Amino acid sequence: MTRFAAPISEQIWDMKYRLKEQDGTPIDRSVEDSWRRIARALAQAEKKPEIWEDKFYSALEDFKYLPAGRITAGAGTGRSVTLFNCFVMGTIPDSMSGIFDMLKEAALTMQQGGGIGYDFSTIRPKGAPVAGVAADASGPLSFMDVWDAMCRTIMSAGSRRGAMMATMRCDHPDVEDFITAKSDSARLRMFNLSVLVTDDFMEAVKADGPWELKYGGKVYHTVQARDLWNKIMQSTYDFAEPGVIFIDRINKANNLSYVETIAATNPCGEQPLPPYGACLLGSINLARLVANPFEKNAALDLEQMDELVQTAVRMMDNVVDVSQFPLHEQAQEAQNKRRIGLGVTGLADALLMVGLEYGTDEAAAQCEEWLRQIARASYLASVELAKEKGAFPLFDKDKFLASGTMQMMDEDVRDAIAEHGIRNALLTSIAPTGTISLYAGNVSSGIEPVFAYSYTRKVLQKDGSRTEEEVVDYAVKMYRDKFGEDAELPSHFTNAQTLAPLAHVKMQAAAQKWVDSSISKTINCPEDISFEQFKEVYMEAYETGCKGCTTYRPNDITGSVLSVSESEEKTPEVDAGADVIYMAEPLDRPEALEGHTYKLKWPDSEHAIYLTINDVIIGGHRRPFEVFINSKNMEHYAWTLALTRMISAVFRRGGDVSFVVEELKAVFDPRGGAWMQGKYIPSILAAIGGVIEEHLIRINFIEGEGMGLKTDPQAEVMAVGEAPRGKACPSCGQFDLQMVEGCMTCMSCGHSKCG
Repeated sequence: MTRFAAPISEQIWDMKYRLKEQDGTPIDRSVEDSWRRIARALAQAEKKPEIWEDKFYSALEDFKYLPAGRITAGAGTGRSVTLFNCFVMGTIPDSMSGIFDMLKEAALTMQQGGGIGYDFSTIRPKGAPVAGVAADASGPLSFMDVWDAMCRTIMSAGSRRGAMMATMRCDHPDVEDFITAKSDSARLRMFNLSVLVTDDFMEAVKADGPWELKYGGKVYHTVQARDLWNKIMQSTYDFAEPGVIFIDRINKANNLSYVETIAATNPCGEQPLPPYGACLLGSINLARLVANPFEKNAALDLEQMDELVQTAVRMMDNVVDVSQFPLHEQAQEAQNKRRIGLGVTGLADALLMVGLEYGTDEAAAQCEEWLRQIARASYLASVELAKEKGAFPLFDKDKFLASGTMQMMDEDVRDAIAEHGIRNALLTSIAPTGTISLYAGNVSSGIEPVFAYSYTRKVLQKDGSRTEEEVVDYAVKMYRDKFGEDAELPSHFTNAQTLAPLAHVKMQAAAQKWVDSSISKTINCPEDISFEQFKEVYMEAYETGCKGCTTYRPNDITGSVLSVSESEEKTPEVDAGADVIYMAEPLDRPEALEGHTYKLKWPDSEHAIYLTINDVIIGGHRRPFEVFINSKNMEHYAWTLALTRMISAVFRRGGDVSFVVEELKAVFDPRGGAWMQGKYIPSILAAIGGVIEEHLIRINFIEGEGMGLKTDPQAEVMAVGEAPRGKACPSCGQFDLQMVEGCMTCMSCGHSKCG
């Protein structure tokens, strides 16, 4: 008997979480071995590890408690990785040396697999004077471009992806450029963006008053607050970014407001963190805790949940002690405050099992009740840990109890904290759980509604062929196992494709009341939602107590999401509206090709490099087909040969291959770049990318330097009957990317933009 509820679950485990030798030989023979490895590793922080190992194993068993992916993949492996998902980095100094010190710290953190968040509001605006150099500042966005290139370089070196979040205050002079930065699809691709919105700004928006954009005490511009708000709204309506973070609300509610000020979040927004703060995540799987599902007496087993929460809090507290950290400052911050983020997943499935329709008042009330129970259990468990191991070092009883979150906490919990202290400064957070939810049997993610009742994914077999398999939501499968495959789903079953946006907000607001950090949630909006209705979603989120708001509206720019057909089965189908058409098979090489040869002389190199790029004519248009790189310098021989083969293979596949230029130009050489024709080129590979870009412009394939595809010259050779498929998954190459919880997620392999 397999422990996995669906084939995709076992595939996710094998691909992402199973411990293997470097050659791919499995060390974890079964998922039970993985649970044992994690339990044993986290029990090492205990005085009697053998006792707690079994208790931790029991919590992990059957996917009841789901540590975040980095814990599941890294605990007990002996590898130099962090078990923390993500970090907010130190405050960026407004100096060149300070900025690049921060860049180095970011690179070291991402190298260990952590996502990072940064507030770029501390950098002076574009055009501001720079003392001592007779020049004007380039502004924070220019440095964000450097961070973006660094992230791509780290990824190209094979490190596991860690996403990045950039924030900027709503009163920074460059905030308007920040808001519209992602309108250029080639810019800041490694970043999620969010504007830090203050209470004063929201009041000015409602009053249609003026708003000053200022830095360092100087007012640079005055705009109408409502105009700036509309600019934020228009950008996210069109491009799904930036998100909005209600930063004053976050700081007022923070249990630690007496020792820290928050100005940034982790990449998905559920963890507002101070400089060098780290997020440690895990989720209680509510879908596994429902007794008598789909019966009249169906209910969440609260006693079992309390016991599970108590064990989970202890496990997460131990992670602080056993994890490695990329930087000393991060370790110190984590140990001083012992912040954890225990959340839930499978909420929507659990609601379906007890007969409630997600998004209704009844479901919101039940969600609030369950989250309150988890908050109580978490805080009381942390008090018990404080009795045994001591309170977190920066605990101040009077100041802690006076914080915004603690003022609404139940009196018995407050009394316990007053008497014994508390081990963890903050305890609850709801993360995007896309991958671990698939691993747990395709339960609904976080507090999101069921994304789709079922969908078809393509699976790569060992012989290279691909088969199709149906992936069914956990609750739907359970219902049909109980009542028959042909059983009609009850009327209270609903999913993300049919849910009204304000119903999403209602559920987020209900959960936020009892979450001391924040919540990662995407509010799906229909493509035809009016701009005024769209703005209402954000205003409702603010008025109902949410700490932030993220929406996704499918359109020609942002891409498609799964859409539900009108059939009784409600089978999702992929919207095939994409601009670029890809060939099914690579082209054969003609007998003769036309091309150009370019000479590239890298400074301080004895020999020049010669690049020959040959083109093919298709449909009257010229497009690149192959590249050859030659040099007398034998030091370059192996990698230039490999590079030519890889680039040529990409060129022969057709479609929009201009990304090759972008990726090469982003490569930094740690030994230093060179100045060429008045530009700083960060590496010889970047120089090669520049030559290829020059050629693509020359043959009219792309619009210009730094710009994308000019036409689609490949459309004429598209396979008959083949639909356009959009962008390919960077992990498996399949054209199954969909927006789930604000992250582009591959429905074939489970790869997620957010890691």
